[in-house]
Amino acid sequence: MNLIAHYTDNLIEAGCDEAGRGCLAGPVVAAAVILDRDKDYPMLDDSKKLTEKQRKKLREVIMEEALAYGIGIVDNKEIDEINILNASFLAMHRAVEQLSIKPEFLLIDGNRFNPYKDVKHQCIVGGDAKYQAIAAASILAKTTRDAIMEESMRVQEYAVNQVHACYARIKQQHMASIDALNSEWQSFLCGLYPEDEAAEKTVDDGVPADLSEKVGAIAKELFAIGKDEE
Repeated sequence: MNLIAHYTDNLIEAGCDEAGRGCLAGPVVAAAVILDRDKDYPMLDDSKKLTEKQRKKLREVIMEEALAYGIGIVDNKEIDEINILNASFLAMHRAVEQLSIKPEFLLIDGNRFNPYKDVKHQCIVGGDAKYQAIAAASILAKTTRDAIMEESMRVQEYAVNQVHACYARIKQQHMASIDALNSEWQSFLCGLYPEDEAAEKTVDDGVPADLSEKVGAIAKELFAIGKDEE
């Protein structure tokens, strides 16, 4: 069944709908569309009844053949500040503001709306399944929000991969540093207690008798280096 083309007889109508109001993440996206009264759009339908492929195809048709269209977005921070209902109204207002043609009448999907300036409006429950202009707006809003969320997921996935890659590099460098330190420490100990001095006298606990003298010499050298740097 074809959707209704117009609500008024001769006013410039803009259909308005939003996407994202019932979602737990992401922005609310609204669209406003003014269709050509001289054309019919039998392929239009509620975006929820269409496949993703159909929505994307119709998006191109709407953007090419509509007299005017606008997109309004309210992000999650604004939603938290003004609540999801007011965010939906604000997104619709922003969409209407983007129209290149000033509408004389707004067709709103839903049962409530904050009036936009001096433009008259009519709320229609299930309007996206009744009127072509609202259906067109629902398609633009849905496809725009889907694109935003897909891009957000790609960015997050890239960020996670970068974190993992960075962690792997840091871990590799860290292990290499530990290996190098172990090697230097072993060389240092060998210098303190060479194999050819194995016969040296030791104290009761097995420590070379001259160990304290060597450590003391190293301490003096370090102290001298510190004095030079001062």
